[in-house]
Amino acid sequence: MGGSLRSGLRCNRRCVLGGLLVSFAWVLLPGLVIASPLSALAQRAEAGGDLRDVVPLHQEAEKLGAAGKFSEAAPLVQRALAIAEKTLGPEHPVVAGSLNNLGEIYRAQGKYAEAEPLYRRALAIAEKTLGPEHPAVALTLNNLALVHRAQGKYTEAEPLHRRALAIAEKTQGPEHPVVAATLNNLALVYRAQGKYAEAEPLHRRALAIGEKTVGPEHPAVAVTLNNLALLYHTQGKDAEAEPLYRRALAIAEKTLGPEHPIVAATLNNLALVYSALGKYAEAEPLHRRALAIAEKTLEPGHPDLVVVWKSLAALLRVTDRKAEAEQMETRATLIRAQHAPTNPTR
Repeated sequence: MGGSLRSGLRCNRRCVLGGLLVSFAWVLLPGLVIASPLSALAQRAEAGGDLRDVVPLHQEAEKLGAAGKFSEAAPLVQRALAIAEKTLGPEHPVVAGSLNNLGEIYRAQGKYAEAEPLYRRALAIAEKTLGPEHPAVALTLNNLALVHRAQGKYTEAEPLHRRALAIAEKTQGPEHPVVAATLNNLALVYRAQGKYAEAEPLHRRALAIGEKTVGPEHPAVAVTLNNLALLYHTQGKDAEAEPLYRRALAIAEKTLGPEHPIVAATLNNLALVYSALGKYAEAEPLHRRALAIAEKTLEPGHPDLVVVWKSLAALLRVTDRKAEAEQMETRATLIRAQHAPTNPTR
């Protein structure tokens, strides 16, 4: 989910609203957890007692996370981590898996300061116990890079994604879904740096892999379509962005349901395209629907919720509803300030 969104976009001649709309596009980051390796390792572990609880705890946490209930998911993974550390010791791959998955929950909540040390510890354990080119290492590198990118640390994120990509291509082949996700994430770093010519072929390769391996109507394909569309929107190519967003929205609604955060993200971004084209009447209901979904599915203070508030506020301002816009901007600013220690501006 998660989640990568706010800055690094360049205003251009078609960037209406003084750059606000394009700056608050919602990027979808295909984060990668290591649930499958974790489950396999746990099932093979020769230990009794509470270790059997680790996998069910992670499975239940995954369900809660998919529903956006991160506050409920976190204690389950914390419990799984405590069991794994007690039963297997502090440097076991299952411990690394639990650390990584807890980091994913924090990242999804925008708690980057809490997520980063968990990923770093998970990475150190995985490299030591599984080797530097194990798929679990690639996945943890990817997730650590997402935290850096979310905080605008692009020079730190890029080499991590590059290393993750090299490992994934070597160990899982050039057309694996993990390769597609890593290509997508590396492309997002390039886009944030204004390297559009480098980003586009990576998104297109990710899209081709996704359509071939998981099918043309998979949520991962919707994510890649969203991010390719965002790349075009960033460059003012809104006529090219619009059909991609529409396809992404159709896939997300069909496969995830009408009130999923990915649906909210795509609605928000499609609304930005309409605003860039001056179609404010078409943009507003999309922003409002995105806001309703985000408020229902995301926790208060989540960075992506702030994105939607500010996107709608920008639209209200450009359509001469300044009082309503100011109220929404003030609300977003106050909430953002309350969460500033763990939610750095991206």
